[in-house]
Amino acid sequence: KIFKAGDTNQDGQLDFEEFMQYLKDHEKKMKLAFKSLDKNNDGKIEASEVVQSLKILGISISEKQAEKILQSIDADGTMTVDWNEWRDHFMFNPATDIEEIIRYWKHSTVLDIGDSLTVPDEFTEEEKKTGQWWKQLLAGGVAGAVSRTGTAPLDRLKVMMQVHGSKSNKMNIASGFKQMLKEGGVRSLWRGNGVNVVKIAPETAIKFWAYEQYKKILTKDDGKLGTIERFVSGSLAGATAQTSIYPMEVLKTRLAVGKTGQYSGMFDCAKKILKREGVKAFYKGYIPNILGIIPYAGIDLAVYELLKSTWLEHYASSSANPGVFVLLGCGTASSTCGQLASYPLALIRTRMQAQASVEGAPQLNMVGLFQRIVATEGIRGLYRGIAPNFMKVLPAVSISYVVYEKMKQNLGIA
Repeated sequence: KIFKAGDTNQDGQLDFEEFMQYLKDHEKKMKLAFKSLDKNNDGKIEASEVVQSLKILGISISEKQAEKILQSIDADGTMTVDWNEWRDHFMFNPATDIEEIIRYWKHSTVLDIGDSLTVPDEFTEEEKKTGQWWKQLLAGGVAGAVSRTGTAPLDRLKVMMQVHGSKSNKMNIASGFKQMLKEGGVRSLWRGNGVNVVKIAPETAIKFWAYEQYKKILTKDDGKLGTIERFVSGSLAGATAQTSIYPMEVLKTRLAVGKTGQYSGMFDCAKKILKREGVKAFYKGYIPNILGIIPYAGIDLAVYELLKSTWLEHYASSSANPGVFVLLGCGTASSTCGQLASYPLALIRTRMQAQASVEGAPQLNMVGLFQRIVATEGIRGLYRGIAPNFMKVLPAVSISYVVYEKMKQNLGIA
């Protein structure tokens, strides 16, 4: 980033004059960032000013955590940071404003675990102006497609266990795989994955667009967005995107539970559902799906913030930058907790989507289905298929992260 910004004549080399010019320009930006943090204009940044500034950006941290951040910059041990210390620390860091400096703690949604309930990604004004945002969305979309394809057999097994697993039919991981292989061969393990990959693009685009619109509506008078407003905007954007692409969710489930030869593909499946059950069938399970967004997104964000705070409190000794593995760990743990909270609703949604093709009659609503599952299978019945669901989290997160980084390199935004 330093090289790109400094090479003004685009000759692929950074000569001394260009480098000096870059340092002068960068120092000006650093000065502006320093002044924006130094609220009382005394030439020093204190912990309380860090807390205040991050709160404006929608990030809540304690005074103790702010002291940890200052410690990593404070060279003379005064627990305050003057201009010289600030400049020395950030001179060769290509971040140019306070938002970029704290950006490595952003709750990134590039970790694709196959569920589409996460709060959308956020982009700085600079990323929007330079067009970097669409490259990041593209990289995230490709990462999601590769990760979903890699973990598709576990995803299909989860759906099969959600729909067919009961006390009478004790389907476990081994017997589930055996059944799928016996019925349709190795290729059948990826049944329904095509729709799952195709829906990434429209859903990401709609979610991103809706998130920006809801943020504008909910922005406070001072032009800043708090954590609650972000959560509400994210949940509403998720609901908007899910409403738009929901028929594809139904198609994915029907293909996953369908037998070999039942459907020749996505369009054939849609045609048959429309002919036999009408348009209403494409929105079966819609209510539990929308209700699932709130506990998922809320718990995901809350757990992430808690883990982040704990790390800053106990382990951030020399730097406030957590590094890749800490961020991946926080992201994986928080999304797993979100899944755990919303899983019963996800199971009921899947059963409702599949009811007509699997059971014929009667067609139960959300409450009726919930009561029947609890009465016949107990509370454990609401968590059928959760084992393969958790098994796919770690490989899905790893694959999506590696592919995302590679894509960013190829698109020139690494």
